[in-house]
Amino acid sequence: MTALPRRVRVGYALGGISSGTYGTVPGLILMPFLTDLLGVQAAIAGMIVFAPKAWDFFLNPIAGRISDRSRNAQDRRRPFILRAGILLALAFAAMFFGPTAPPVVAALWVLTAFLASATVYAFFQVPYLAMSAEITDDYTERTRMISWRVIVFTLAILISGAAAPALVEAFGGVSGYRIMALAMAVLILVGTAGVWFGTRSVPLTRGEQAQGRLFAQLAIVLRDADARMLIVAFVLQAVAIGMVLGGVVYAARHVVHDPSVATYSFVCFVAPAIVLTPVWSRLGSRIGKRSGFMVATVTMTVGLVALLAARTGDAVPLLAASGVVGVGYAGAQLFPLAMLPDLAAEDARRSGTNRIGMISGVWSGFELLGYALGPALLGLVLTLGGYRAATGDTTAQPDSAQWAIVLGVSLVPAALCLISLIPLSRYRLDGRLRAEADAAAAPLP
Repeated sequence: MTALPRRVRVGYALGGISSGTYGTVPGLILMPFLTDLLGVQAAIAGMIVFAPKAWDFFLNPIAGRISDRSRNAQDRRRPFILRAGILLALAFAAMFFGPTAPPVVAALWVLTAFLASATVYAFFQVPYLAMSAEITDDYTERTRMISWRVIVFTLAILISGAAAPALVEAFGGVSGYRIMALAMAVLILVGTAGVWFGTRSVPLTRGEQAQGRLFAQLAIVLRDADARMLIVAFVLQAVAIGMVLGGVVYAARHVVHDPSVATYSFVCFVAPAIVLTPVWSRLGSRIGKRSGFMVATVTMTVGLVALLAARTGDAVPLLAASGVVGVGYAGAQLFPLAMLPDLAAEDARRSGTNRIGMISGVWSGFELLGYALGPALLGLVLTLGGYRAATGDTTAQPDSAQWAIVLGVSLVPAALCLISLIPLSRYRLDGRLRAEADAAAAPLP
């Protein structure tokens, strides 16, 4: 067993400020910025949100492979994290400091800046994820470490997700979006500094070296049945969560007719993770990470179905259902992130080859693809429902568009979560690792 000092756990967790902020705010803010301020049609706005993250789908395995091949074997990930974190803050802010008219020019600026931020994010997030498989070799300790990360990550989601819409509404118009962008850039820098200083001098437990060509190693990763099953399950849920995050502002503005409800709903959605992540962690210790993931998925699905009540126009059912979704979301964040380093470390142990960064890159690429597909699918649903784009003032939406908004945050993502249980049920590695951990912990006869 490799127990980690508290300083390392906290330091690693602080990186979640950067990933939580960047992973949340574009999905929450960017589509309304495009459709309701810049006058971009909803389906096109959805594709703008989708395209840069789809680019990361291809880039992330390459970023992982580059960090795997770092010549500094005892500090191969941190330099990437520091440089990329600084550039990420600058590129994120740039998205909201471009031209606002005409819509075509404004959309192209946002797309270009978003592509730049997605590129540098790959070199932050992939090495950051890879560290979790290298700084401890213990099955249970990984869950503890990721629990700290999920709590900080959730706090970052809560703060950035609540503050971003509030800043936009408080200052209004272009100024509101730009003030919001600067505040979020500061959060990204804080997280970058935290993980850089907090994990300094931590010894790595894995010494395998990267070998082989990129595509040959990538093919080996994708042939692993456990990796495929876990990735498919997580991507389906990422699409679902991407739809909910992208749709909550629309539900508040056009169904409940109170923009401030978006902030309250977001708080109800993510706040349970702060309290319940340790509870999910203990449950995982008792029943296993895969079983805990399945319980969390079912809980989240129940809350998503309950979001249908938002169509009444009453804020209370929307907030209550968001809270139920948040309870499940806490576990649905913890368990897959705790299972990822299990996959990567087991592959390194079995093969003798360091593919940890590549596996983390494949995971992160598919994760971003899922989160990008969420707003794109939401944009398609809104377009089919007849959603009307605007250039500043809130435009009254027809009944069909309001139904499209509600379905886009409830039944469609709920169906995706239910489907994700099929590949998750076929994930076998957790059972083997848990049996080995139990055997190692058992007293000698």
